[in-house]
Amino acid sequence: MELIELRDIQKTYHLGEVDVPVLMGVSLNVLRGEFMALMGSSGSGKSTLMNIAGCLDRPSSGQYWLDGGEISMLNATERARLRNRMVGFVFQTFNLLPRTTALENVMMPLNYARDNLTEHQKRQRAVALLERVGLADRIDHLPSQLSGGQQQRVAIARALINRPQVLLADEPTGNLDSRTSEEILQMFRQLNSKDGITIILVTHDPGIAKAAGRTVYIKDGLIEKSSSIRSGT
Repeated sequence: MELIELRDIQKTYHLGEVDVPVLMGVSLNVLRGEFMALMGSSGSGKSTLMNIAGCLDRPSSGQYWLDGGEISMLNATERARLRNRMVGFVFQTFNLLPRTTALENVMMPLNYARDNLTEHQKRQRAVALLERVGLADRIDHLPSQLSGGQQQRVAIARALINRPQVLLADEPTGNLDSRTSEEILQMFRQLNSKDGITIILVTHDPGIAKAAGRTVYIKDGLIEKSSSIRSGT
């Protein structure tokens, strides 16, 4: 069953009097519980497509269904509510608040949620996630006191705090060494296989893309091909 369904998605940015087309008519389905890599070179349109899939932006035209609801024409406020409830993000640059502890960084999205949790419940949920990503002894550390891999683990815990259905990871290992990169990818595999979280991993690296069950290739704003580990096609 599809969690994400994109139909003929086009996106054009208007820079003054110049129109810059980025997506030329992308159609793509992502199954619930799938681990998919979206691969393309710089300028291919993969980050724009991720932003649309993650409700950070909306298409110029086309239709987008998320969990059965058509959302392509939602306004910014409506997208934000949906995004906070259903989507988690992990970025290459971690995007942690520098003067805020690991625990506080993870708890932050709960301030915008509708769960009406008490502060004690928020803390419990955040601590449990930090323990899960192996940072039980780092909850009071600032980002500057953590390694790159530890900062990315904090970012993953923060992305999971609202229990999203889909996790979007944009070049999540781009600033990490090879050993730490593999640890982060293994964490994604576990979140997908054990928790059933749908994961879209955006990358330009074929080695990173191998972590996923399916790789979709995008070039010049169009889906070029799709390959599965099982089928090889």
